[in-house]
Amino acid sequence: MELAYTVDQQAFRQEVRSWMQANVPAKPLQSFDTAEGFQQHREWEKTMNDGRWGMVTWPEEFGGRGLDLIQWLIFEEEYYRASAPTRVNQNGIFLLAPTLMEYGSDEQKARILPKMATGEEVWAQGWSEPNAGSDMAAIRSSAELRGDEYIINGQKTWSTRAVFADWLFGMFRTDPGSKRHHGLTFILVPLNAEGITVRPIPQLDGLPGFAEIFFDNVKVSINNRLGGEGEGWKVAMATAGFERGLMLRSPARFQETARRLVDLYRANQESADQDPAIREAVLSAYVQAEAYTLTTYQTASRLNQGGKIGPESSTNKVFWSELDQMMHSTAMAILGARAELLPHAPAAQGVGHWLDGFLFAQSGPIYAGTNEIQRNIIAERMLGMPRA
Repeated sequence: MELAYTVDQQAFRQEVRSWMQANVPAKPLQSFDTAEGFQQHREWEKTMNDGRWGMVTWPEEFGGRGLDLIQWLIFEEEYYRASAPTRVNQNGIFLLAPTLMEYGSDEQKARILPKMATGEEVWAQGWSEPNAGSDMAAIRSSAELRGDEYIINGQKTWSTRAVFADWLFGMFRTDPGSKRHHGLTFILVPLNAEGITVRPIPQLDGLPGFAEIFFDNVKVSINNRLGGEGEGWKVAMATAGFERGLMLRSPARFQETARRLVDLYRANQESADQDPAIREAVLSAYVQAEAYTLTTYQTASRLNQGGKIGPESSTNKVFWSELDQMMHSTAMAILGARAELLPHAPAAQGVGHWLDGFLFAQSGPIYAGTNEIQRNIIAERMLGMPRA
């Protein structure tokens, strides 16, 4: 594997860096789990799209730059380096969009992608149900095809961004007699449709980062089906592969956290060194973040050559989620009692963001499929072990 950047890649990095320096907001945006913050992040998405930075791998006709995944990784490194706002439309841009490129019709791409890129339409993910969390094959929400419309009934829960989002993508059971991963269809649902009720679910910080969604005879056009009837599992697995293995959590996110952790350790080294395990944890975090980066570059190179993301995406998901927990737990240990201060507390002195990160990191082994389920996938599909 060639680890040196080409002249063109270096020039691209400088172009990204210059644009970020000129356009990243000087003050952090409000949380996108508030109505005001959500609108601020929509406007940032539009600013990104105006510069054609919304998603650099998209074709130019949809507002992208037609670049490859290596260039996307370079872009992400500069994005996090600039402390740019978290992407409010990440479910759409990083998960649905690549799936749409593979399974969507030309009409669907032309209709959906431009509005996704500008932030005009923000997407929520509709996987989990009360009795179908990580086990998506247990989905029971139904979609009955009547003429050219689906009639949807049921419930989704833990839908990220759904409180303020405009659309939802998810799977619904279109064959009532089917079981497990058969008879499921991937459908795009407008959240303002008649018969939909969205109920916010508060996070640990009290803000409504999730929602449960109830469907009562909701009518959705057949044109909103992605892929064929009953092919939902195949389509969803492509989305899940991007979520677990590459796009939702780019390595730059963890590299930046590791760098900040090193700075935090150096600023508090005298007290931190009273526990030798802290120094070892900081070193391990930095090394693991770099290892994840190299692995992701390897995956991107393989995809650039026509490869696919397979069950190995589960190993990535376990790795990055547990790395995130470890880094933030180490930061908590360095800060001691001060780690419990909220970001707006005067005594936090600029370190309160570590508490936010620590709380969010606890969800990492759960979302995108629990790590227990991922280990089952690794055992069965990669190692060939029998089901327990």
